[in-house]
Amino acid sequence: MEKSFDKIWSSCLDIIKDIVEWQHFKTWFEPIKPVSLKEKILTIQVPSQFFYEYLEEHYISLLAKTLKRELGKEARLEYRIMVDSGNSKNKPVTMDIPGNGYRSYSNNEMDFPLVINNPVRNPFVIPGLKKMQIDPQLNSAYTFDTYIEGDCNRVARRAGKTVAEKPGGTSFNPLVVYGGVGLGKTHLAQAIGNEVKKLNPNKVVLYVSSEKFINQFIDHGRNNAINDFIHFYQLIDVLIIDDIQFFNRAEKSQDAFFSIFNHLHQSGKQLILTSDKSPKDLEGVQERLLSRFRWGLSADLQVPDYETKIDILDLKMKNDGLEMPREVVKYIAYNINSNVRELEGALISLLAQSSLNKREIDLELAKKVLRNFVKSSTKEITIDAIQKMVCEYFDVAYDKLLQKTRKREIVQARQITMYLSKAFTKNSLKTIGEHFGGRDHTTVIHSCQTVKDLMDTDTLFKESVLELQQKVQLAAM
Repeated sequence: MEKSFDKIWSSCLDIIKDIVEWQHFKTWFEPIKPVSLKEKILTIQVPSQFFYEYLEEHYISLLAKTLKRELGKEARLEYRIMVDSGNSKNKPVTMDIPGNGYRSYSNNEMDFPLVINNPVRNPFVIPGLKKMQIDPQLNSAYTFDTYIEGDCNRVARRAGKTVAEKPGGTSFNPLVVYGGVGLGKTHLAQAIGNEVKKLNPNKVVLYVSSEKFINQFIDHGRNNAINDFIHFYQLIDVLIIDDIQFFNRAEKSQDAFFSIFNHLHQSGKQLILTSDKSPKDLEGVQERLLSRFRWGLSADLQVPDYETKIDILDLKMKNDGLEMPREVVKYIAYNINSNVRELEGALISLLAQSSLNKREIDLELAKKVLRNFVKSSTKEITIDAIQKMVCEYFDVAYDKLLQKTRKREIVQARQITMYLSKAFTKNSLKTIGEHFGGRDHTTVIHSCQTVKDLMDTDTLFKESVLELQQKVQLAAM
């Protein structure tokens, strides 16, 4: 008794499963459905034209050998491709393609032209240049030199530098950078692109927002040119997609990006994605895409601390050839606590007011200008005030906080107090140490690092620190 086409294909998959990597098998073979078996010709249904081309390019030899093992030397393979008709009321259009490459259309209801071999249209072409000499859509001002490293972004920045030096050749693929508004996601993503172009001028780099990607997809859909759209993006060596959270409202665009992602990743190309939240928290995005986003590294960006804000302002002033009293720089850094964009906005506003009023920048002018950026005037918080808050929170006697003891609860309370004093006051490390029984600055540094490390590994400890941070912030209002 002859085997059915289902059993033939199932036997083929059993063989292929032992040869191909598990993830490749899941991506390229599980979606295939056997359709029919007629005169040693097995017809399999694949989701798209791109899917068919990828199988023909990468797995045709494996498919041929496996099929001949099941059906003999006369075995042949035929593909049935599902093509979106653009009308949800109609059944999907099918296109049958023999494995030898000759195409024959099997659906008489095809009501729109299907372009297969036309040249791929380039939506980012530079007029007069060749197809692959595309505009990478990068801002030359966004570089690693202008991206200050701090505790808030260290992992993401260093991962980005590694990716830029070896795109597609690290385990950080994709690299997903996420964080709130104005924290430098776009700057970092484009810095990677600019560094790649600097080190590898022949690499094809493209930065595109998710909204532009979606709009291009819609335009190509109207022109029945989705294949052209997908094929173009498959030519990119380093693809940077900004704000992937907006994919949540574009289901079909997600399908196209899924095909593009698979092709680029399998081909050793680099993907860099940014988002306002971690991949695990993205809503409305297909699970199969989310699982791929988690293949590489997800690195978050946080609000910069006081020292990092000082460094950002110093670099901005240096690049723009500006000078400003140190007390003014410190005042801006201390009072702007939202994001980098607002920090730079405060600096620009201050310079504008200085120019318009023809007066020197001083602390008085800074306080006047920053009223538009600070919700309410802040009080100067002291180390003593922070010490009292921590003692009350942990029910620890104030004098014990200053004693030399190794009791865990006392040591942690002291370390947290030093950490908060460094974050919320303008005192030097030496001054902070003196408030804890005359300890030196190295003890303060060690305490702050210990708190950061414990926040990364101990959830309850982190919650306590965050709660105390809120108390200190409220006290400063």
